[in-house]
Amino acid sequence: MMRVGVLTGGGDCPGLNAVIRAIVRKGIEVHGWEVYGFRDGWRGPLTGQGTWLSCDDVEGILTRGGTILGSSRTNPYSDDGGAEAIKRVLSDEGIDALIAIGGEDTLGVARRLNDDGVKVVGVPKTIDNDLGATDYTFGFDTAVHIATEAIDRLHTTAESHHRALVVEVMGRHAGWIALHSGLAGGASVILVPERPFSVDKVVGWVERRFEREYAPIIVVAEGALPEGGAEVLQSGEKDAFGHVRLGGVGMWLADEISSRTGREARAVVLGHTQRGGTPTAYDRVLATRFGLHAVDAVADGDFGVMVALQGTDIVRAKLTEATEELKTVPLDRYAEAEVFFG
Repeated sequence: MMRVGVLTGGGDCPGLNAVIRAIVRKGIEVHGWEVYGFRDGWRGPLTGQGTWLSCDDVEGILTRGGTILGSSRTNPYSDDGGAEAIKRVLSDEGIDALIAIGGEDTLGVARRLNDDGVKVVGVPKTIDNDLGATDYTFGFDTAVHIATEAIDRLHTTAESHHRALVVEVMGRHAGWIALHSGLAGGASVILVPERPFSVDKVVGWVERRFEREYAPIIVVAEGALPEGGAEVLQSGEKDAFGHVRLGGVGMWLADEISSRTGREARAVVLGHTQRGGTPTAYDRVLATRFGLHAVDAVADGDFGVMVALQGTDIVRAKLTEATEELKTVPLDRYAEAEVFFG
């Protein structure tokens, strides 16, 4: 009987539980496997923390946000001996293969472990939609829906008070959430990390909007930069993968707009609300399909791969291909949005 481990790493994301459910149901009911859920990302296989999962354990979790297994940003390769510790834990539990659900950092660890002899299959997860080799990641659709609903609500309060509102959304290096939610929400300006912005141009678009007696909504990704400027940092802290925590560009931009136009401008930071709550129907279906196909990859003995969406098909891509380069917003896609600025 095969024993398969599963873990969820990095930031929580709507749809994680749908993946876990699919892996457990298909692994047990179709293949007769035993499935072991590691706790809190890579910390679980490092320390041996986890539990055997049954079909009863995943009953009713399809619609729940977050992850029943917990998560962390633990990096096994930040200390010497991490890979060997994971190998010992897997051997002690008799686990034959591992399914890792995560974004660039989690899957980067999965790739290195696979190179070090651990049998690993990856499942792409990130609300930022910035993983290569897959058209979409689950969690992205939910995040865009949440951000769009917030923008819809902010339009009315901005109009009532004749003020500009700057909406800061997630997106460290990729502006997919800003682009999609800004287009869907009818934003006056969309700012993304891929294109440094001119504050003068932003102010011009804002003033033009006011001249037409509409209140401007500016959607800005947390990693967006002014031309010639450094990242606007909320703190200098770094996580286990060396990422500086970003935040603050929305407040900074609102102050710039207010001082340059004499108009009232406020910032709204959506933050972790984009990651929480129940997943959309699209994300539930995509996450479920990813889980089912990850089980197929394990059953086929096809390791070192990540399941991916290409068109409407679920395919397998090498983990190296999925993690070697972030998928950022192409400038022609951004040019489509610029038509509506101002």
